[in-house]
Amino acid sequence: MPSASVLPESPPAPASSWARDRIRMEEIEAWRSGGRDFIDPGAIARALAEGAASPPDAARVRDILARARAVETMAPGDLAALLHVTDPDLWAEMGAAAAEIKRKVYDNRIVTFAPLYIGNRCVNNCLYCGLRCDNADMQRSALTMDQLRAECEVLAGAIGHKRLIIVFGEHPSTGIDYMVECLRTIYSVKVKARVGWGQIRRVNVNAPPMRIDELKALNDAGLGTYQVFQETYHPGVYAAVHPSGFKANYAWRLYAMHRAMAAGIDDVGIGALFGLADWRFEMMGLLAHAIELERAFNIGPHTISFPRMEPAGNAPYVQESRWAVSDEDIAKIVVLIRLAVPYTGMILTARENAGMRRRLIPLGVTQTDASSRIGVGSYAEAAGMQHDDRQQFMLGDTRSLDEVVRELATMGLITSFCTAGYRCGRTGQCIMDLLRSGAEGKFCKLNAVLTYREWLDDFASPATLAAAEPVLAREMDEVRERMPKAWPSFLASYERTARGERDLYF
Repeated sequence: MPSASVLPESPPAPASSWARDRIRMEEIEAWRSGGRDFIDPGAIARALAEGAASPPDAARVRDILARARAVETMAPGDLAALLHVTDPDLWAEMGAAAAEIKRKVYDNRIVTFAPLYIGNRCVNNCLYCGLRCDNADMQRSALTMDQLRAECEVLAGAIGHKRLIIVFGEHPSTGIDYMVECLRTIYSVKVKARVGWGQIRRVNVNAPPMRIDELKALNDAGLGTYQVFQETYHPGVYAAVHPSGFKANYAWRLYAMHRAMAAGIDDVGIGALFGLADWRFEMMGLLAHAIELERAFNIGPHTISFPRMEPAGNAPYVQESRWAVSDEDIAKIVVLIRLAVPYTGMILTARENAGMRRRLIPLGVTQTDASSRIGVGSYAEAAGMQHDDRQQFMLGDTRSLDEVVRELATMGLITSFCTAGYRCGRTGQCIMDLLRSGAEGKFCKLNAVLTYREWLDDFASPATLAAAEPVLAREMDEVRERMPKAWPSFLASYERTARGERDLYF
């Protein structure tokens, strides 16, 4: 393993500024209504009970689906009803509707990314996480900027990734100044590829909840999407699985996205860790969170993630939880998220094995990772083996990006490496309007084709290139037929890309 950076291992004393200022209650209370949180466990329980007592008939289900097809955020009562559908034929209709909505909003594409763990130091003690501070077997480290640069040279130059989600634990050695330096370092890496060059063009951040001033600094450094998962929306379970550390404060985490938007970050990602509590409760919590962000800011979550709890070193709750989510249930979760929040991006990760990913992607997924390594410093190593004493959990799918791109092509899907919308201002309210209208899919198709050509020429194996060319030809035919006015300028950009120019976009 690369040598660890020389940074303090232990958290500072409680009197230090880092610890003292982690949580600012005024940045919670500003968003509460009458001192109450927008998650109402009693109301969720009542809605679920009503849904169980009166499962919806086919007419009501189809009425709900009609509103979802119009890209309308679902009412909580409607989701509670769908959660209790038992008829397999109705579930088949719901799955077909979810796939239709995905195509309407996001077209025929899947975005890929890689997770990059910057450090595994953490002051929190989450009972389901291998990084928890009480796990004495974990080898703790954080990347130096030289080590980070080496990781990115592999990710951008050897594999061909254009997007990263960088992951931080909550620790003083990896605080806001370090995060900002990481963003700047990643964006500076540029590596010669087969024809063009490799470069990371968008860096999303999965980090602890932060203060507004910290979030402003992160945004100024070139943040893409800011991602914080509530883990579980159930307050009682939340308290049980977060016994100590700053993460024990449920409300500080619950309002992380309010503070992000107040700081000027308009692309945020939410999620729940399915398996901590009843998945039906978590579904209602995710919808309530989306509705609250729409109410407060007129912008819903840019992405929703739905990871299942996976084995992790010295993490007792993984074995003890009675809320394990079956393969059938995770498929229902994917369908219901797409129906309930039809405009959102949906992130499926390599926690799931290859077979489950093949099954879930057609149900509404828009993003997935590949070539994933989650041990600190593991991309730059010759052998990317998994080690439970160095990573948060164990992955289910470690296939290469080339293999995943090839499989997506055999499924008739185009892999998009586009990051254009973020640099053209199609974020926040703008992207929400475009997604709801279906207009964003047109931009996405043009840019997906250009970046697909780019990646294929720079990184694809012969087998992947052979699988991808028919997909590329079909997509170009659709551009010519559906967008004749854009065709001449698009074709010119495509031909320039094929000659070796890079990062052309609409």
